[in-house]
Amino acid sequence: MEKIAIKAEVREKRGKGPARRLRAAGKLPGVVYGPGVDATPIALSPRALEAGLRTEKRRNQVFELELGETKHSVMVRDLLVHPVSRALLHVDFYVVSEDRPVHTSVPVVTKGRSRGVQRGGKLRQAIRTIDIVAAPSDIPASVVVDITNLDIGDSVYVESLELPANVKATSAPRQFVLGVEEDKRAAARAEAEAAGNGKK
Repeated sequence: MEKIAIKAEVREKRGKGPARRLRAAGKLPGVVYGPGVDATPIALSPRALEAGLRTEKRRNQVFELELGETKHSVMVRDLLVHPVSRALLHVDFYVVSEDRPVHTSVPVVTKGRSRGVQRGGKLRQAIRTIDIVAAPSDIPASVVVDITNLDIGDSVYVESLELPANVKATSAPRQFVLGVEEDKRAAARAEAEAAGNGKK
């Protein structure tokens, strides 16, 4: 399991005022907690965290948090971002280990061009993420759905997704993920054009 190292220090002062001063000094306030670890306020440089959030696993990336003489494997549990500037404002880290599966969500992405779309159908994707449970190192960057052979009227449900080994979906098995439908607008236009040509 590849981890990204982050150094942090214990934050002595709490509250909005000290947090603002930390951000003004270029540091990010946060907290780390988890099994066997009491909630501890911390401060860190946001750069390593931002780099980790740009990896293919994004918020499912595992970090090695160095706090004094102690190191913890952690994942981002919650992240506060400024609504306009998108600057990081606060982070919650949760302590993880390989013997404790993690509940999280991963994106659903498609590959290929659907047979049904080539025949005039329309691809409709109802959900963009699914909920899963897996050990931290087994969490995939995404779940890929090959739609090449999907024809008009075909659907994909959570229960039919091909998941990596040791990964279990916790979303409802019969939840609709995506499918190829008839493009009713295109069909209506074609009918109108055919009717118009018939009158000539």
